[in-house]
Amino acid sequence: MKKGRVELRLQRKVDDKVQCLACPRKCIIPEGFKGLCKSKINVDGKIYEVNYGFVSSVALDPIEKKPFFNFWPGSWAYSIGTVGCNLKCEHCQNWQISQADPEKFSWLIPLSPEDAVKQAKELEARSIAYTYNEPTIVSIEWVLDTAKLAKQEGILNLSVTNGYWSEESFDLLKNYIDAANVDVKAFTDRFYRDVAKAPSIKPVLETVERLKDEKKHVELTYLIIPTLNDSEEEIRAFSKWVFDKLGPDTPVHFSRYYPAYRMKIHSTPVATIRRARDIAVEEGLRYVYSGNVPGDPGENTYCPSCKKPVIIRYGFDIEECNLTEDNRCKFCGEKIAIEGRCSSGRKRWPSLVI
Repeated sequence: MKKGRVELRLQRKVDDKVQCLACPRKCIIPEGFKGLCKSKINVDGKIYEVNYGFVSSVALDPIEKKPFFNFWPGSWAYSIGTVGCNLKCEHCQNWQISQADPEKFSWLIPLSPEDAVKQAKELEARSIAYTYNEPTIVSIEWVLDTAKLAKQEGILNLSVTNGYWSEESFDLLKNYIDAANVDVKAFTDRFYRDVAKAPSIKPVLETVERLKDEKKHVELTYLIIPTLNDSEEEIRAFSKWVFDKLGPDTPVHFSRYYPAYRMKIHSTPVATIRRARDIAVEEGLRYVYSGNVPGDPGENTYCPSCKKPVIIRYGFDIEECNLTEDNRCKFCGEKIAIEGRCSSGRKRWPSLVI
């Protein structure tokens, strides 16, 4: 057996083939072949995950970069990426790792779950973020082992994810993931079929709703791409769904698109981002943010009651926290939907990027 291959627990026999249960695609994989994500292979009638203990990227990131704005703001997230993805987005910003074959990728770095947790602890990271590609699903065995060890050390586990999870994956992960930022790429099946190459948006929305039902901290990112998912009708429908199914305190990040990978559409106008924020606020959402627009007022957290800024940001840096120790607005006393303490004095570490 090749180094890095471990048996996947989410599988079942289908005649003379094996079916992967890690994501909604439920790939039926013949002997010697890999699934669509390229991270699962059928060897001798069993499915193996191929990149256990190997990563493509490690960095110490501000948690705001993930982005999490209402979860331990001002803390560090020890961030790890692997190789592979179960979507095929034409605009992927990390396509070099998400669309690669883990067993053909030249720059893999060995990193055991024990060493990942040890490094996170030494660097005083409040959390470990599984991010950059889609490690939560394509490297689920490694993520589970790492998350279990992190829990024992009091380190939080963050999933930065496309949300394209199966029910079986959700059941495995739900006891170990503390917070998730789910990339809801649009609010139509057409976008998912044409751009993300997935049959439907439904599994993504179900993952988000299940996370909320399990009382996990959830934030959403909606990357606005001109002409594809930027209509006011679609953004309003998305905002209504957030309000109705997740609640008004669920943070939403409307992020600015820039051309990447195979997509050459022009960058999103800042005015579109601001209009999306206005629509979401009109629909009752209380924590709506601008993404990829450094210096925009939409980066701040505002008190839903008095409308004053309780967290002032520039990019990923917190410049001022106007919150009491129990996360109330210093101006009017309103309780703010923040988990964890806010810190504007984040200690500067030497750059850690592998």
